[in-house]
Amino acid sequence: MEAIKILIADDHPVVRAGLFAMLSREHEFEVVGEAKDGVEAVNKAKKLSPDIVLMDLRMPELDGVEAMEQIKSVKPDTKFIILTTYSDDEYIFRGIEAGARAYLLKDAPREELFEAIRVVHRGESLIQPAVASKVLDRLAELSRRAPSGEGLSERELEVLRLVAKGAANKEIAVQLSITQSTVKTHITSIFQKLDVNDRTEAVTQALRKGIIRL
Repeated sequence: MEAIKILIADDHPVVRAGLFAMLSREHEFEVVGEAKDGVEAVNKAKKLSPDIVLMDLRMPELDGVEAMEQIKSVKPDTKFIILTTYSDDEYIFRGIEAGARAYLLKDAPREELFEAIRVVHRGESLIQPAVASKVLDRLAELSRRAPSGEGLSERELEVLRLVAKGAANKEIAVQLSITQSTVKTHITSIFQKLDVNDRTEAVTQALRKGIIRL
């Protein structure tokens, strides 16, 4: 299996060195480059074509969100994992809109980082619970309008509310007394009706449009 190519973008040398050392020991990952600021991240992403960029949010020259937007414009297949701290939550919602697929705190255990890379590389999304609460709190501020429904059935709304709380398919199936296959069918329908590609985008759209509330 071909290694997952990773670009590390962080303005702290110690963080970059730690991530490089940790990832380089794993045969399934290949660190193709490092960037100390947003401008360098954009330039190296263009040159090195990484599969995944580990992106700090607060960096000099160009912040992580702006860097993601610029990279996406020229390398649309690039996927992003945001590495954040508790003080970065004002940037997280912008990160969703810029296309980040995962959010991790910088003190996350190594196995959580490895799993996030695998999940995002497969085209899925992952938000660490401690970060998810911040994302949802921020998005809740936007859910002021009356629900429009977007054509979602009552059952689909129930599923979507549980997704917003971070429940996995198995947990949703148990809570609603339905099969996991049925949960997957409902989620596929939700994605189609909201015109989104993953769970994070579905929750984001639903909260912004007032379809669900937290």
